[in-house]
Parts: sequence; structure tokens; C-alpha cells
Amino acid sequence: MSYVEIVAPEALNKCTINLPPSKSVANRMLIMAALGDVQPQAVLHRPLSELCDDISALALLIQTASENCKQERTSDSKQSLSDSKQTDSKQSPSVVDIGAAGTAMRFGTAFLSVTLGNYIITGTERIRQRPIGLLVEALRSLGADIEYVGEDGFPPLHIVGNTNLRGGQLTLKGNVSSQFISALLMIAPTLKGGLTLTLEGDIVSRPYIDLTLALMKQFGAKACWMDERAIHIEPSELTPPADLAIEADWTAASYWYEIEALCNTSNIKFREQLNHHSMQGDKVCDDIFNKIKSHTASNGSDAEQTLITSEQTTHDSADALQSVFCYDFTRCPDLAQTIVVTCCMLDVPFRFTGLQTLRIKETDRIEALSTELAKLGYVLQTAESTICWDGSRCTPQPNPIIDTYHDHRMAMAFAPCALKLKHICIADPDVVTKSYPTYWHDLRAAGIICRK
Repeated sequence: MSYVEIVAPEALNKCTINLPPSKSVANRMLIMAALGDVQPQAVLHRPLSELCDDISALALLIQTASENCKQERTSDSKQSLSDSKQTDSKQSPSVVDIGAAGTAMRFGTAFLSVTLGNYIITGTERIRQRPIGLLVEALRSLGADIEYVGEDGFPPLHIVGNTNLRGGQLTLKGNVSSQFISALLMIAPTLKGGLTLTLEGDIVSRPYIDLTLALMKQFGAKACWMDERAIHIEPSELTPPADLAIEADWTAASYWYEIEALCNTSNIKFREQLNHHSMQGDKVCDDIFNKIKSHTASNGSDAEQTLITSEQTTHDSADALQSVFCYDFTRCPDLAQTIVVTCCMLDVPFRFTGLQTLRIKETDRIEALSTELAKLGYVLQTAESTICWDGSRCTPQPNPIIDTYHDHRMAMAFAPCALKLKHICIADPDVVTKSYPTYWHDLRAAGIICRK
């Protein structure tokens, strides 16, 4: 098993960190540009080898679709794909393997449904375990031709693209992955009659939906909230704006906020690259870390004295602790791992809610956090959508290796623990390429020792 040992320096270097481009913004721009017949390179302005796996996987999917479209149009320039041709081409679909890129699976499924060609879209074993049935059923209701290759409700998918899908009225649960919702919204301008999408129940990760709508408007789409639950998109052509640019990633910045919090330093420059008026939902990390700082200041410097053992009762725990830091992550679940680890390292008791989508991410992130923090001596209390820590401790492992479960955010959230623990080992360090390929390089630039 490969791993990287992270060792804390005596002091961090003064340096400037070049944050990666936002994959949330980039992936949405890639889809909308492709629907406007604009190739990925015109959006990205850099080689795919310099980009994270999530962005490059979607760019490659779009390139494959573009080649298929050219072949379809060349074979019959006078008419759209006939039913007989669809039947023939189903016998030899193009296989698109998106690896571990969940965004590419969701956005790509909707995109391929409205793009000429025949495809099988697949990915890693974990991708094939992540449910996609609600998105597939929604697309089928619009006329999409999608079949399950294996188990119903899960990838791989067999998709026959159709540029004449109908729009209309569609209802979807609001507590599903926001990427299901965004995938439908982005193809809506291409649908006959547009789309009115109504969301039922609690709406999770709403900032990501708002980000999608804001970017769609930049591409010329007529899209807006009709009320608190309904979104209407009219048919329209999508055209990239002249000043197309992908801003820096706020989620990647959260790890540098974590490093600052654990070291109580401001030697590292990274905020200057961030768009503080961004629509990215994880922009709230600035506010969350300010709250953590205020919380630790109000609790005083002797927070360690409030720690209790796991054998004590819940009632005793409540009496022993000072104030508990509470936060609802419904709007920003990708920040949860960073904040959970930070609070444990700073001995800040917490109760975090709105985490239901963490169960179906790259791994079950709630279970993964509980397991790996136990190795460091922290006993979490977890439920379906909550994570709490009341100060309970257990005996830490002497030389723990943090498993990452093929989850990039596990690696990046736990690596800064070395600044408190002096050193820590992280398994499968290359997993960070999914969203932040220069992460270990940037840690070294800050003076943090990384030995592979």
C-alpha cells in the first residue's frame, strides 16, 4: 500500500499558493459550452494533464461525444438518426469510462441523452455503487433512451442520444444530489418547450443549484426560480460569454483555512485568488472558520480540560463541556470533512447536521470520518445525517495510517493533522488528483514535509 508521511515543520514558510480552478464551475461551463457546440479547450485554456481528474474526465467525455456527432452527421447529413440506425448502433456503442468522477457521471448522463450517438458510460467500482436511478427516471420521462447495463438504479448506463427530447413539467425530490438537479437544468434549454422543474421537500446544496442557474444565464439561458420550489427554463441557444474564465476553487481553499487554524498563522497567501462574490456554495468556509476562531477564543485556552473518556455518560459529557459548535451543512456538505477534522484537532465539541448526502459520496464519509478519527483518539457519535463530538476520547493508535477510501477529501482534510500531531501517514496519496492534483506540492511549498 502506498502512503505519504506528513511531518510538521518548526514553522511554515511564507508563500503564495496557486489554488486549482473550481471544478464545480469548470464542469458546468464545459457542459453548457458543449451544448453550444464549443469544445472543452476553448473553456479550459490549458492541457488536460494540468487539471484534476473530475474536470479532465468530463472534458474527455465531451470530446468523445463530439467525435460521435461528427460521425453521425457525416453518415447522413440530410436527416437525424433514424430508429433503424439507433438499433444498429446499439450493437457497438462507444464506451466512456469516467473513472471515479461522480460529477462526470451525473452531468455526462444528461448531456449524452441530448447528444447524437450511442454510448455506454461507466466508471470505477465505487461509481457503479452510487445510485443514479432518480436522474435516469427523470430523463426517461423526458424521452431519453437509457438502459441499465447491470443492476437497475446504478451505472453503467447505455444511452442513445436524441436531440429532440421533449420538455414540460418535471417533479424531483429536493433532497437528492444537487448534481441530479443541475444536470437536468443544464440540458433544459435544448428541450422542446423548455422545462419547469419543481422540487419537493427539503432542498439540499441549494447554492450549487443557484451556481448552475447563474452560469446558465452567462451562457444566454433564460432560467429563473418561479418561487421557492419551481425553476423555469425556456428553450434557447447557449453561447459562451466573451470573458469566459474559471475562478479558483473555494473547497480547495478550505484546506488552507484548516492549516491556518491549526497553526494560528497567516504566512500563507491564497485568499487573493478567491472570488469573494462567488456563487460557489463552499465560499461559506470563510465564515465557518471565523466562527470556529470565535468559538475557541470564547472557550479559552484550556479547552483540553473539558475532554472526557468514552466511558462517561452522555449526561456527564454535557456537564463537562463548554459550548458546543453547531452548524447545518445542508448547503455545503463538501466542507464537512475539513471542519470535522479541524474541530477535533482544536478540541472544539460540535454537532453538525444536514449531512445526509455524505453517505453516497466517493465513500460513506460519515462512517469514514468516524473510523479514521478513532485511530487518532476521537470518538464521534453519528447518525444518518449528523456527526457529533462531545469530547469523548479513546486510546489513539501509536502510528496510525489514515485510510482514504478512494476519497480525495479524506486525504486533504487529514493531512494537516500533522501540524498538531507532529506527523501522520495518509494512504493512497494520489487520490488527491481527483480535485487538487498539486496538493502535496503545495504543502511542501508551505514548508510541510511530505515523504512518499
